[in-house]
Amino acid sequence: MTKSKKVKSAPVDEVEAEVKVEAEDEVEVKVEADAEASHGRSYQELIANVNAIAQPLATRKLSKRIYKCVKKASRVKNIRRGVKEVQKFLRKGEKGIVILAGDTLPIEVYCHLPVMCEDRRLPYAYVPSKVDLGAAAGSKRPTCVILIKPHEDYQEAYDECLEEVTNMPKPL
Repeated sequence: MTKSKKVKSAPVDEVEAEVKVEAEDEVEVKVEADAEASHGRSYQELIANVNAIAQPLATRKLSKRIYKCVKKASRVKNIRRGVKEVQKFLRKGEKGIVILAGDTLPIEVYCHLPVMCEDRRLPYAYVPSKVDLGAAAGSKRPTCVILIKPHEDYQEAYDECLEEVTNMPKPL
C-alpha cells in the first residue's frame, strides 16, 4: 500500500481565476497564431491546397480581419457553424456574411452554398484554411462554413469585413 500526501495549496477561487485569465490569453494568442501561420504553413502554402471553386478568395489581410471578426462573433455566440446549420438559417432568411473554407474536400459538401448566397444577395468569401476558420470560432474541430451575424458589440469589425467582401469580384 502506498500512502498519499496532502499538499496545502492556494485557495481554489484564486487558482481558478488565474487559470481562466491565462486560458483566455492563450486562446487569443492561439487564434492569432493559427490565423497567421496555420501550424507553421504560410499563406502561399495554404493557397496551394485551395479548391477550384474557391472564388472570391480573401487576401491575407482580409483573411486576418475575417478571423478576428469570427472570433468576436463567437464570443457573443452570434455565429452559425457548419453546412447544415448555415443552410437551415439561410433558408429561413437570416442575414450576415458567409465565410467558406477553401480547402474542403469533397467540394460537393458545400458547393451549393455560394448559389444560395447569390440568390439571397448575401456576401460570401472563401478563406484558405478550415482549420484556421474552426480555431477562430473557438473550436478544436475544423469548420468549412460560418455565417457571421451582425451585432453591436463588434459592429465596426463586421462593417469592415462586409464592405471588403462585397467589393470583391464575384466569379462568373
